[in-house]
This record gives sequence, C-alpha cells and structure tokens, in this order.
Amino acid sequence: MIALEEILPNPVVRSIATIAIVALLVAVLVGFVRRTLIANIADNDLRYRAAKVASVIGNLVVVIVLLTQLGGRLSAFTVAIGAASAGIAFALQEVIASFAGWLAVALGGFYKVGDRVQLGGIKGDVIDIGLIRTTIMEIGGWVNGDLYNGRIVRVANSFVFKEPVFNYSGRFSFVWDEIVIPIRYGSDYDLAREVLGSVAREVVGRFVEPARREWVDLVKSYRIEDARVEPLVTMVANDNWVEFTMRYVVDHRERRIAKDQLFSRILRMIEESDGKLAMASATFHLVEAAPLKVSLESSARLRETRASGATADAERAPGGEARTRGESGGDGDSGP
Repeated sequence: MIALEEILPNPVVRSIATIAIVALLVAVLVGFVRRTLIANIADNDLRYRAAKVASVIGNLVVVIVLLTQLGGRLSAFTVAIGAASAGIAFALQEVIASFAGWLAVALGGFYKVGDRVQLGGIKGDVIDIGLIRTTIMEIGGWVNGDLYNGRIVRVANSFVFKEPVFNYSGRFSFVWDEIVIPIRYGSDYDLAREVLGSVAREVVGRFVEPARREWVDLVKSYRIEDARVEPLVTMVANDNWVEFTMRYVVDHRERRIAKDQLFSRILRMIEESDGKLAMASATFHLVEAAPLKVSLESSARLRETRASGATADAERAPGGEARTRGESGGDGDSGP
C-alpha cells in the first residue's frame, strides 16, 4: 500500500484505484471459479445455485471495499446527495421498482428458477432471476402446445406488482387437462365410458399418487377443497353427437406428450371395438347454385314498355288534356 501511496498521493484517487483493482481481481477470481470448478458440476440446479453464490460473494466483497474506502468521505457529499435524491429517484423509478420486485420474489416465493410461469404476458420457464430482470425461456407463441419456441425473454421484476403472476409449477407441479371425444349416436355408451376410463388409467394413472401427495400438502397450507386427482370421464349429449370429456392430472412438462398418447390409444381401442364405438364428425356439403341467365331481348322489351307507359302518363296530364280539347274544337269550327 506504501507504493500505491507514493504513486497516487491524492487520497480520493487512491481510494478509487483501490476499488477498481479489487473489483478486477474479484471478477477474475469469480470467473476462474465458475469456469473450472462450477462448470464441472453435473446437476443443473446445483450448478446454477453455485454460480449464483459465487457472484453474490464477489459482489459483496466489492461493496465492502467500496464502503471501507469511501466511508470516511461520504459526509462531504451529504448535501449534494440530498439535493439530487429526488431527481435520481424519479429517473430510476423503474429500476427501484424492479429491485423491490426482486426482493418480493426472493422473500415472497412468487416463483423460483425452474418454475413455469406467465409474467408480463410472457409464458415460459424461469432460467434466471436477476436484481432487475427475470429471464424466461418462452413457450408457445407460434408453436402449438407447451413447447419452447427458442426465444429468451427478459421481463422486469416490477411486473410482479403490476400484473398477476401465474405459476404452473410452484407448490403443485401438476395441471388438470381435458380432452373431448365425440361418439356417434347409437354406439355403446357404457363401453365408451369404460374404454376411456381404462385408457386414462393406463396412460396418466402414474401421475395420480404424486399429485395426491402434493395436493394434500397444498390443502394444509391454503383454504382449498380436497379436489379429485383421479381421472374422470363425463358425458353430455348435444345436437350432433354424444360428447365424452376425459379430465385428468398431468405433469406440466408432459402435457403435450400425454395428450398424444391418449388420443393414439383411444383411436386404437375404437377401431378394435367391432363397430360398437364410432367417432362422430360433422360433414358440410356445399350445394351448387342454380345458373342465372340474363336475356338482353327481354331487357329491351322491358325498356320499351316503360317508355310507352311514361308517354301515356304524360298525355293524361292536365296540359295534355287541354291540348286535346283545342284540337277537337278546331275541327268543330270548320263545319258548314
């Protein structure tokens, strides 16, 4: 430190140089730890948490050095800081709100890394939570189903105060889903219900027990009913067919795959029912319009008829009647 005092006699410049050197050393050390030690951790969640801990420790060291070097000189800037605080708060209001949102997320348990959420109108998996923004791997959009579309979206943490936060995998990592099967009238409805129930138990029955355990824990924490997690098949008749609805619980990450397996198995069972079951469908037939023929001769006759009618109306008008009477009077005066 003596050499540094000789090179930089000004104490303020010396403090700034010390802070810069410490920050550089911390950045190099944290980067080395993350590349050599943390990168070799096989578990994704543990690797992410270890990298976060290393970054927090490095930032904490820099803050401690900053306060140590400038702590005795902050009193000289008290008046200037007080005068500029209002302008700074207005200019950084979104940043302050985002930092407050980070505190709410960290302490309130809104979501954590790995959860599937909808935040700020963006739906996807949380891959990082920063002081200002939450990073989300987006799903949906132009991609049908709950699949990644490749976009990484960074959403300000302040949205936790502005909009609802939808968490698909927080305390309960399952979702309820439904598929609708239209069955033709005249089919064996009891057999249809039995087939759908057996298919549901075969394909998504493995989710029932873990879903029940998580739901029991959820009931203990919140005022909610003890909902049914077993597959349920209901029936309703409409004007076109008999509609069977299958309701079931499924892991939020396997929703698309489970639906594909269910439909594949149901179609196979219907084909193997020897005509007792039949899928219903709506068929629309477009009827060809009758040809429209236009006759020019008929149109010309119609115009002539309208013209003769207009002439007759003009002759029956008051002026036309006087003209007729005058002509007939002249003929009378020419008598003997």
